[in-house]
Amino acid sequence: MAASPRPAPAAPPDATAGLPADLLAPDEDAAAADAEPAPEVDHREAVVAADQHGLRLDKALVALAPEFSRSWLQQLIDRGHVRLDGQVQATASRKLKAGQRLALDLVPTAESLAFRPEPMALAIVHEDAHLLVVDKPAGLVVHPAAGNWSGTLLNGLLAHHGGAAALPRAGIVHRLDKDTSGLMVVAKTLPAMTALVRAIAAREVRRVYLALAHGAVAWPQATIEAPIGRDPVSRLRMAVVAGGKPARTDVERLTVWPGPPPVSALRCRLHTGRTHQIRVHLASRGHPLLADALYGGRPQLGLQRQALHAAELAFAHPADGRPCAFQAPLPADLAAAWAQVLPAAR
Repeated sequence: MAASPRPAPAAPPDATAGLPADLLAPDEDAAAADAEPAPEVDHREAVVAADQHGLRLDKALVALAPEFSRSWLQQLIDRGHVRLDGQVQATASRKLKAGQRLALDLVPTAESLAFRPEPMALAIVHEDAHLLVVDKPAGLVVHPAAGNWSGTLLNGLLAHHGGAAALPRAGIVHRLDKDTSGLMVVAKTLPAMTALVRAIAAREVRRVYLALAHGAVAWPQATIEAPIGRDPVSRLRMAVVAGGKPARTDVERLTVWPGPPPVSALRCRLHTGRTHQIRVHLASRGHPLLADALYGGRPQLGLQRQALHAAELAFAHPADGRPCAFQAPLPADLAAAWAQVLPAAR
């Protein structure tokens, strides 16, 4: 396929550049932006060669724009930026015929535009030259993704300090779900990020959560070790599945409120950091979190979001090894619910 030479636009930011893949944590001014000129579109055309006859459209696009991923090019098909003999194409699997003219407009996708600074109020518990600890509110998405390409913690970090733009994920080394509140540590330098990611992988970072779960938990203490992977029925959910990634959660029962219906107040310590880990592990034992609709929880005690808060965070400082420990009080909605279950809760 002979393509007309054009300068290639910058590829979408690589959220994992700069760190080895095996070290990444496992498993979260608007006016000025509006004034920015529209980015220049890189237009490419080529004639389908004889040896490409019968090739899928998206695979032909990879040959036309090899510096971009196939999934990213498929997004351009979905958005109507690919034409075949002048006709807009909508099917990535369409088979091509030799002699057809293929045209591609390399316009920025929502993902490629997501990594931009957006000033926001961050609840910073601690900050130094190497890292910061934030108390994330419920409702704040940690990292841009489909449906949330702006207004995320990552966008706020990019606005907070200039060094964030040079770091993978703006220094984010672990995530909290959108509706989970509490403490997160964020790196401000690449050495700090590498050290923190390694510490999390080595299970040297202490992460303790407070949770309210449906039902009367029978055991005063338990360790739940059950592998977690994508739910085979619903891709929106995770589940305990054979062949999933190893996951361990220590659970301590603080009290049981008789209700009705009963509610258990729990302290949970993560040893691994799988997606939705505490939510999945407790639901697998028949005790989903209050108001966690995804895993069978129901609104109760005034809660409309999952009853989970990252209350404690402790680690060795990545620069000098000194012990660092932080606590975050319950936000207002959880504090009101906890006061009903555990009157002495603070």
